[in-house]
Amino acid sequence: MAQFKKMKIAIIDYNAGNVQSVKFALERLGVNGILTSDSEEILTADKVIFPGVGEANSTMNHLRKLGLEKVIPNLTQPVLGVCLGMQLMCSHSEENDTECLNIIPQKVIRFRPDSKEIKVPHVGWNNILVKNDSWITENLNDEYVYFVHSYFVEVGEFTVATTDYVQPFSAALQKDNFYATQFHPEKSGSVGEQILNNFLIK
Repeated sequence: MAQFKKMKIAIIDYNAGNVQSVKFALERLGVNGILTSDSEEILTADKVIFPGVGEANSTMNHLRKLGLEKVIPNLTQPVLGVCLGMQLMCSHSEENDTECLNIIPQKVIRFRPDSKEIKVPHVGWNNILVKNDSWITENLNDEYVYFVHSYFVEVGEFTVATTDYVQPFSAALQKDNFYATQFHPEKSGSVGEQILNNFLIK
């Protein structure tokens, strides 16, 4: 863990929930992440985490107020989006008809189950199946992780892991230096720690 201590890890703080739990998860790995909405801090970080729990439209508006809608898509260091952060990396969300950051050209849509017995939001533990090679999911397959979401990204070109709830959907994405998980690694026990560790090591 000693190599992590020299890293500058920026956790983007943009009026979305869950940023503190990500910071605490990094601290358990021996990393002191910086909560920040400052563009310069984010641009000069070794790695960036883009977490979030909330509603797409209001959080995108807050990103625009901070000028981060222009900063985030142009980051060149490794970036990890989590939950809402992953969805905002996409092109468009059905949640209040929201134009997103268009880093990953995929759409975010709402679960529409056929049965009232299938609850939305999808809350709880579910397994991930690795679809394509990515170091973010290295040494992981058919592991259980924790989800809380009503919207999802369909399986597509940039999907690296899937989960099945109502239908198969993207549990993790990768495009160039941008990585993302729909589930919460910071709440997923040892599996989540492994994913965060993969992100920090590479």
